[in-house]
Amino acid sequence: MEAHPLRFLRNLGRSSEIATVLLNYGFGDLLYRSGMRRSLDRGWRWLRFKRPEPVVEYTTSQRIRMALQDLGPTFVKFGQVMSTRPDILPSELLDELALLQERVPPFSGEEAAATVEAELGRPVSELFASFTLEPLAAGSLGQVHRARAHDGSELAVKIRRPNVVRDVERDLSLLGELAALLDYSVPEARVFDPTGLVNHFARTIRREMNFHREARNIQEFQRLFRNDATLRIPHVYEELTTEAVLTMDFVTGERADDPEALRARGICPKGVARNGALIFMKQAFDLGVFHGDPHPGNLRVMSDGTIALLDFGMVGTLDESKRDELVDMFLAVVRHDIRRTVSMVQVICPPSRPIDQNLLTADVRDFVEGFYELPLERIKVGRLLGDFVHMLSDHGLRCPGDLMLFIRAIITLEGVGRALDPRFNLAGELQPFIERVVRRRYEPKRMFHRAYDDVRSLLSAAHDLPLSTSRVLEKLAHDDLRIKFEHRGLDHLITEFDRSSNRVVIAVIIASLILSSALVLRSGVTSSWITIPVFLLSGFLGVWLIYGVLRSGRL
Repeated sequence: MEAHPLRFLRNLGRSSEIATVLLNYGFGDLLYRSGMRRSLDRGWRWLRFKRPEPVVEYTTSQRIRMALQDLGPTFVKFGQVMSTRPDILPSELLDELALLQERVPPFSGEEAAATVEAELGRPVSELFASFTLEPLAAGSLGQVHRARAHDGSELAVKIRRPNVVRDVERDLSLLGELAALLDYSVPEARVFDPTGLVNHFARTIRREMNFHREARNIQEFQRLFRNDATLRIPHVYEELTTEAVLTMDFVTGERADDPEALRARGICPKGVARNGALIFMKQAFDLGVFHGDPHPGNLRVMSDGTIALLDFGMVGTLDESKRDELVDMFLAVVRHDIRRTVSMVQVICPPSRPIDQNLLTADVRDFVEGFYELPLERIKVGRLLGDFVHMLSDHGLRCPGDLMLFIRAIITLEGVGRALDPRFNLAGELQPFIERVVRRRYEPKRMFHRAYDDVRSLLSAAHDLPLSTSRVLEKLAHDDLRIKFEHRGLDHLITEFDRSSNRVVIAVIIASLILSSALVLRSGVTSSWITIPVFLLSGFLGVWLIYGVLRSGRL
């Protein structure tokens, strides 16, 4: 994709703001190399953009984090989502992105009330017995207000920020353009897959902006954990919920990373850590759905030790086949079967480029042998998974989004557990759940169902084979067989051909105008008042063409 200023004209003000921030933090070389040099230079001269002085006394990762912070909520959210991708980004950058904070001022309580009334179609005084205009918490996408229902129930009302969908979509459009420019013009950036990262972020943030989706997630967790007394899920009030307003029970309790506060209320922090791990493992391995962001702010410990989960905007799934693949890989590691481990790694995390199998096998062997003899209590699951994902990334293996969310959630959960109990061992909590998955996998009933499904698939393929073969033979008989052949890597060559042909066409037109004007002047025709301006215009176009060719460096 070639850079073109017209693509940014629709959001010119925001485009100039982004360019200014990137230049200010020393990323001007990326903008210039992406093909935007002319547009930026014209902006400095014609539109009087302020040319910033670059800040280069920080590391590249620090400058990326500061630039995202200055660019506002959408870019901060982008950095936070990218901090969950250790399979793509280096650890130094991940550490910086983890420091990003949403420093967003709350919008007014009057705006919040107006949004509620517009969404629910009734005055706030009719909807609630009371509604507090002062927000309890504010984020980049919305904020939470406290309210009381007419029956006396305490409620939390989450309200989407006004115009946030418009602003996010604008920034997503610009992010997509920048990613495409980097893909096209900066070869070393392609290893990070800029377009794929932006697409992943776009899916994530659009889900988070839809409060109907979050409400469905909450209700699904309520259904799955309806018989679990150790976990509390807030109740959703469907009649008071829309895409921009989410109303649920107000949950009180202590943060899950404050052991002193828990002890003061007679709650054992060690028990909370273990209970939290058991709840998460049950979600992922037994039910196949898990809370994707179990940081301390989203966990509350009730007076009886029950754990309450908040904020279901980020929920991941591990279907049965994915859990089976993970178990296969785990068993291969336990058996020290390196070849099987390498095979399963590539099934779970498909390669994005050709793989050197010998080098991958050697790295997997070194990794497995690095912890194989360690006792269980010394294994730090979070660090182990992080190192493993980085190793896969070095070989061009890309893990699915839900799997990366699962890994990030485990890393977060282990950190919370160690804050409550320094001797907390997540590996020990994982073991019984993995053993349970293995036992369940080899139950006679389940093996029968798997065999039955496999036989059905084979019979279906055998049934379709004669018809498919007949169609191919029929096309061969009628000379109608087509093979799709795709050239790759020719985009730049095609662009250069387009440029060259455009210049040739312009040159021919200008030459024709010059020759025709000269012939008319030489013929002595009296209508020189027409031919002279045409002649001058031809001369101007000729000078412009020469200037353009010389400036492009492609003479």
